[in-house]
Amino acid sequence: MENTIERAVLCGLCADCFKKEEQATEQTLDELEALLETAGGVCVGKVLQNRHAPDPHSFVGEGKAQEIRELAEHHEAGMVVFDNELSPSQIRALEEITGTTVLDRSALILDIFAQRARTAEGRLQVELAQYKYLLPKLSGMGKSLSRLGGGIGTRGPGETKLETDRRHIRARIDRLEAELEQVRKLRAVERRRREKNEIPVVALVGYTNTGKSTLLNRLTGAGIPANDRLFDTLDTTTRQLEISDRLTVLLSDTVGFIAKLPHHLVDAFRATLEELSYADLLIHVIDAADPEREAHIQVVERLIGDLAKPETPVIRCYNKADLVQPEALPIGPDKVAISAKTGKGLDELFSVIERELCKGLRHAVFLLPYAMGGQVETLHNKAKVLRVDYKDNGIEIEAELDEVLYGRLAQYEETLQKVKS
Repeated sequence: MENTIERAVLCGLCADCFKKEEQATEQTLDELEALLETAGGVCVGKVLQNRHAPDPHSFVGEGKAQEIRELAEHHEAGMVVFDNELSPSQIRALEEITGTTVLDRSALILDIFAQRARTAEGRLQVELAQYKYLLPKLSGMGKSLSRLGGGIGTRGPGETKLETDRRHIRARIDRLEAELEQVRKLRAVERRRREKNEIPVVALVGYTNTGKSTLLNRLTGAGIPANDRLFDTLDTTTRQLEISDRLTVLLSDTVGFIAKLPHHLVDAFRATLEELSYADLLIHVIDAADPEREAHIQVVERLIGDLAKPETPVIRCYNKADLVQPEALPIGPDKVAISAKTGKGLDELFSVIERELCKGLRHAVFLLPYAMGGQVETLHNKAKVLRVDYKDNGIEIEAELDEVLYGRLAQYEETLQKVKS
């Protein structure tokens, strides 16, 4: 990462014709400032404009673009970052008018992802997202290609690669997608092994910087760097966690979501995010003290709807509860308030996890005749066996099992009270 702190002016457009999620607001500009700081830059000014529709040439119009130029010159800023998506021709026009480097929100997020990716898989996914972002823009980027290679927004595949024709870039995209397909196949093998071992998978999801990594560290001692910055976790970490003496799970951290997350990033990270579609339970980690809490909950829930199985249970976990008044925290059977930092509320979280994952299961003890010894293997394969005792009068086996299997063995059930006595 470069040592130079890049100074930038942040701009956003609120247009009548935009959908709600496309609008720039004071809140989204504040988030853009946090993204800029994460990338290693500093905000020296903000411009928020209201128009009926964006200017097709310069997005904000010639006059406003000149104002942005003057603001950038006054603060000696070499960069202007827009909270909206810009077309290649708009980027080129704005760079000519302002005399600065111009990025849009997607380019800034891609830059952060390029800094954060640590594993080979993460770097593959970032490179794929960068190419997909750049490919449709190549014909309109013009001289801006010459600045690739150093500073915010330039941690891309590199000048020489981007100057090759589209055919070679598409070929590189195909190769990256093939490599990521191999990653998916390896994950599928791991999942089948987990399913064979009957270990439920619990995935932590949430808006970026809500404390997912801090929670994973608190619960499992995973040792993941948990810093107060956006997108600090890109590479999935999975650890085994004992919830109780009858339930052990695999707990996975995931990349944080964000409003206006570029679709090519979601596509590129699908190898990681598809873990959500195989999870038995999702813990939606929410920053209880976030002033934009409800809006951010909606962003995450939309992505959960796209990526997870429809029937997957979701626990809303309100983290940083020690920073808000108790009455500001929602209550309900699928909601829990915690502090990952202090450990408060974790016992309740464990109880809710156990209740959700064991829902629909029967806890029973059977005394099976030795002639039915084959049923012991069936129980090991299809249920969670807690204990097996070989007695004079048969095989005593304690297990948690579904209603179908329970119905087949119900006549051999012993009461728990009798067993304990």
